[in-house]
Amino acid sequence: MNSADCMPRPYDNDLRRKFLAAHAAGKGSQRELAQSFGVSLGWVEKVLRQQRQSGQADRVEQRHGPVSRVDSAAQACLLQAMEDRPDLTLAELQRILAEQRGVRLCIAQVWNVLKRLGVRLKKSRSTPPSATPRPTVKGGKSSSSASGRSRRNT
Repeated sequence: MNSADCMPRPYDNDLRRKFLAAHAAGKGSQRELAQSFGVSLGWVEKVLRQQRQSGQADRVEQRHGPVSRVDSAAQACLLQAMEDRPDLTLAELQRILAEQRGVRLCIAQVWNVLKRLGVRLKKSRSTPPSATPRPTVKGGKSSSSASGRSRRNT
């Protein structure tokens, strides 16, 4: 069971509107209205404060975390760069984004943006492997040849 299962659900906006209408009509003090609507005095104070600050009766949705610096233009810049050169590294994409859009991100953030956009940097399994073997240290054995038996103790 996670913590979201234990948390009480917020009151409906309908209850908030009815309470705010009753308060505006002067049908009682905050304490009396809290008792008649079956809510706490703290909830009443919070709802009145939120209405004063936002000017609306409905609940204000929470925004978790800071607003992203990557707007639609920056996303389009990344997608265009990937389309022009699909073999770009994250560091190169990071540099392009900084130079062209003025948006500075760490490499992990660049990866998260690409993931949100549905872009994969991984090579496709259908792509044939490179025919060029990797160079090895002079005199060392090539690791590309298949070994006769496993060296792992199982």
